[in-house]
Amino acid sequence: MKKVAALLLSAVMILSLAACGTKEEAPKEPGNENPVETPNEEDKETKNLVIYCPHPLEFINPLVSEFETQSGIKVEVIAAGTGELLKRVESEAANPLGDIFWGGSLSTVKPLMNLFEDYTSANEDAVQDDFKNTEGPLTRFTDIPSVLMINTNLIGDVEVKGYEDLLKPELKGKIAMADPSKSSSSYEHLINMLYAMGEGDAEKGWDYVDKFIQNLDGKLLSGSSAVYKGVADGEYVVGLTFEEGGAKYVADGAPVELVYMEEGVISKPDGIYIINGAKNMANAKAFIDFITSKEAQTIIVEKLNRRSVRKDVPAPSYMMPKEDMNIIYDEEDYVVANKNTWLEKFNDIFTDY
Repeated sequence: MKKVAALLLSAVMILSLAACGTKEEAPKEPGNENPVETPNEEDKETKNLVIYCPHPLEFINPLVSEFETQSGIKVEVIAAGTGELLKRVESEAANPLGDIFWGGSLSTVKPLMNLFEDYTSANEDAVQDDFKNTEGPLTRFTDIPSVLMINTNLIGDVEVKGYEDLLKPELKGKIAMADPSKSSSSYEHLINMLYAMGEGDAEKGWDYVDKFIQNLDGKLLSGSSAVYKGVADGEYVVGLTFEEGGAKYVADGAPVELVYMEEGVISKPDGIYIINGAKNMANAKAFIDFITSKEAQTIIVEKLNRRSVRKDVPAPSYMMPKEDMNIIYDEEDYVVANKNTWLEKFNDIFTDY
């Protein structure tokens, strides 16, 4: 009996020593960080993640699919407009049903930053200096200039180099722009044209906006996708859109080209945020670490036609280098404070015609 007990004790000690052993990890190459850190079992979280996202599904799906494959986490995406999803986050504040809010222009989301948790990505050191997370909840993941999209089959001899050219009589009724109260890309264009045509003073840009609205000839589209699809399909000669909207058609060889306004281009990043009190907090952090990794950012550039925020992932060759653009800047706090006023003023001018 003593011999049996001794044998059992020896077995227990061997198992205990084995359990205390550590697994040696292969060294990571610089710039190739592990995109996904699977949450620790001690977090006692489900293998689920709920993302609220206004991006097109063709942008969302490749990245979500790759994340699911790497992490084993099951992702549910709730896709809708930026405004609708932000209202949902607000209404669910006491019992959040989402974990991540992914997208929306900074001008739209920044006034509601109190809805989101502070978190700094594991890849923050690789992010360009202009796109660092200095706010706490705001992780930047793509860089998006406002652009004009031209249908080269329809433009003929009309030269378009910037906003001033959109006032040409030949283009009346042939310009695609979405309602800036419904489309964040169109609202960013409104901001851009106010500062560009006001030469740095947004309030001086309204004279131009008045003339531009006259040349829309009563046509204002319902969403961002209607703009770039309308130009690509030949319904409009020129559209005011965000770079990605037109870049995918350029990459596919469609008869379109992008014009970066000579009066000035505002280029802003998109953000990704963790919702306050997210039920799958560790999974949410893992997704942000993935989306800012070199691997995911390379997918964004090579397959999804956007610019990376990382220092080590260059833009596609068919996009104009930023150093060749006339980059201008808005006054962020002033823009946030005046959003509702500007949208109402734009609508008043539009309805007057």
